[in-house]
Amino acid sequence: MSVHLQRDLELNTTQLGLLLSAAQLLPLAGLLVAGRLLDRHDERWVVGIGALVVAVALAAGSAASGYVSLLVVLLIVGAGYSTIQPGGSKSVASWFDASQRGLAMGIRQAGLPLGGVLAAFALPSLATAFGWRSTLVAGALVALSGAVAFMAFYRRPPDQRPMPTTSRVRLELLREPYMKKIILSGTSMVSVHSGVGVLTVLYLHEVTSMDSASAALVYVAVQCAGALGRICLAAWSDRHRSGRYTGVLTCLAAVIIGMTLLTTPISRSPVAACLLFIWLGFFGIGWYGPWVAYAAESAPPDHTGFALGLAMAVNQVAVILAPPMLGLLTDLTGSFAPAWALLAALTAVTLTATARL
Repeated sequence: MSVHLQRDLELNTTQLGLLLSAAQLLPLAGLLVAGRLLDRHDERWVVGIGALVVAVALAAGSAASGYVSLLVVLLIVGAGYSTIQPGGSKSVASWFDASQRGLAMGIRQAGLPLGGVLAAFALPSLATAFGWRSTLVAGALVALSGAVAFMAFYRRPPDQRPMPTTSRVRLELLREPYMKKIILSGTSMVSVHSGVGVLTVLYLHEVTSMDSASAALVYVAVQCAGALGRICLAAWSDRHRSGRYTGVLTCLAAVIIGMTLLTTPISRSPVAACLLFIWLGFFGIGWYGPWVAYAAESAPPDHTGFALGLAMAVNQVAVILAPPMLGLLTDLTGSFAPAWALLAALTAVTLTATARL
């Protein structure tokens, strides 16, 4: 949507960046609040109302008078979205036992990259035909459909009820080894995911001389590989004797290999670069399936919502900071190699640290 928004709202690059980051800002606090609500109330209503907030905000955004009002609308969208990620994950964790939870969580989490692929195909054409405001209306209708479907059909398992939480227990979660592993690995892999999202098309276009349309298609393939990875890796974690976190460690190791190879001359070949990015899509996006299943299983049963919200809130810091930092590093050095090397080093430190916990 960048071209349409820049042209129609007369935005510079900085304003566009702020606009694209606006929906990611409020979840820093909103995910923690959502986690507490999910432990106290039925996720049917917490998730459903959050999705309704997204729908109403996007519908209002279609009537936004200018840049500032659209910025405010996207902030509200972020607040509503805060309930959906931890709430959906908690719902899956509640209904499926350990033998099926990974696969179920992977299928659920695959919806995110697949939704991104559908949006990438549909929204630019919609904006070209009817203007950028029409894309917000489309988003509002999708969010409204999800809210209505979830509230109409979802029910909490009959043997589970919301339980009040205490501040003492919430603070103790931060000292648990499993929470340290969740936070460290989540921050590292979210940074990788952001790097792949921001730099893939640019790298293919500038380094391998691939045309922009072909590079965009490769990125779609990367997203599809990520969706497949979330299902396959999570299903594998259901059956791995060493525990679910082994799947996360495998993804960390695979990302180190992929990022390291991107710093070598072999990655200048279009074919090799495409294969490397698809590899990074499978592991660098697919990691989320086993990771979120591990997070949901590790937390105390009556604090699952807060544990998920806390982990995702920390991830959100990396979601906001990683893209501009990696972009700035690439601009300052005039090369993509330092960004890939930084991500490889960060992932290697995380692998070493969490394998020992």
